[in-house]
Amino acid sequence: MNNFIFLRALKHAEHTVFCVEDGQKTYYDPQFNKRVPYSSGQQVKRSILQQIADNMGVHTAPITFNYNISKSGELENKEPWSPCDPTYVDQLLGGWMKAKTGKGKTKDNDTSDSKENNVVKRRSPLSISAMRPLHPLLAGVDNENITFDRSDRPDHHPVNVRMAGSDRLLTEDEIEAFLSDNGRTLSRRIWIPENKRATGLFVYDAAIDLRTLFCVSMNQHEPEVSKEMIDKLKSNGWIESENVFGKCLVLPETERKKIIPALADALVDWRITSNQARTFSLMETLAIAVSDNANTIAAAIRAKLIEDGEKPKAKPVVDANAGADLFVALPCASYMITECESSSAIEDAKQNLVRRMSAFDYEHQAF
Repeated sequence: MNNFIFLRALKHAEHTVFCVEDGQKTYYDPQFNKRVPYSSGQQVKRSILQQIADNMGVHTAPITFNYNISKSGELENKEPWSPCDPTYVDQLLGGWMKAKTGKGKTKDNDTSDSKENNVVKRRSPLSISAMRPLHPLLAGVDNENITFDRSDRPDHHPVNVRMAGSDRLLTEDEIEAFLSDNGRTLSRRIWIPENKRATGLFVYDAAIDLRTLFCVSMNQHEPEVSKEMIDKLKSNGWIESENVFGKCLVLPETERKKIIPALADALVDWRITSNQARTFSLMETLAIAVSDNANTIAAAIRAKLIEDGEKPKAKPVVDANAGADLFVALPCASYMITECESSSAIEDAKQNLVRRMSAFDYEHQAF
């Protein structure tokens, strides 16, 4: 059995903002000479992990944020501390890294130069791509000017006017005299220019390393967890085993059965909950491809350049014969010609992921 599961999903976004930098975040595509919108892999991964925690009804791990007050009285950001505890589902699936010094002291609290640093680090078994256009010609960014407007009820919304360099408020008579003398008006309206909005077809990819999905290494030369955490996990029923990377502890089957459906759901149904207060888009899932071969998911959901006059155009393609398990939702037919769409496509994709993850023998890995 292959040790990896690969997933590609196609989403549609309409006149929305889903990752902010200066407005909607974009990058430049040199081949087609245009800027296209995207959402960072970090944001996608965080959204997936939060969805898993919500599905299971549990909290994510508590992260300690550290600050120093400098001699000048300024607050300085220091590295946040992770608990490095795989009993939290977001830690188990998302990984961690924490630098320490001798005797378990965190380096920010250690004034000695003689102690050597060590790092507790777990690589995430999930590799998550950015959500980016299926093809640069199938997505774009528009700018629009918007207003914060309360001009319909001017008597209800007060206005303060001051002369530059003074804190004194002008009286109503002084304001009216200024407006009359200078031919000006005083509106309850603020222009907000250059608001970027993203529209188009977008894909994201995910890879699941089944070898480490529910396994934590016991190696203490480059440790994932401390000896104290190993003892804690054993007392919680974690099973001693071995994988290709060496001796490890495996999450008990009863806990795996709780996480697998939540993970399958989150990989398909995650959502971006920020930045869309006034730009909400369903960002519906159109198609999902699942395989143990990364090349087949790239072929199953792709774009194709077509000649149409002087300028090239692209059309989206979903291909059930590319070698991957393909699930096409009903809305997909709005954006491309397809005859394999199904009302149960999303649920079928989740069950496919559950079946693949459940079939792997985490406790007796062959290598």
